[in-house]
Amino acid sequence: MDKKFFVLHLLPSRPDFAQTMTENEREIMMKHIAYWTALMNEGKVLAFGPVIDPNEIYGLGIISVNEEQEVKDIIANDPAAQINKYEYFPMKAIVPSK
Repeated sequence: MDKKFFVLHLLPSRPDFAQTMTENEREIMMKHIAYWTALMNEGKVLAFGPVIDPNEIYGLGIISVNEEQEVKDIIANDPAAQINKYEYFPMKAIVPSK
């Protein structure tokens, strides 16, 4: 089965979220990093991290899955989804051949 690629945007709950996180929010975001690192170790995540846009820092992830439902499951199980919002889009990714 051919893998499907998606780009995910983690949109902060406020424009200055990265600079003004509460201790509770920081704890959730640390769990988010651990969650995405585990997904990367499973081979589902190609890259992820914060984008330092001067207007607003946001998260970006590129994933490789078998079906779109996996994207929805990844979002639903992400601790960061408790305090931020996600949007995602299919991507025609070009990746190295194995």
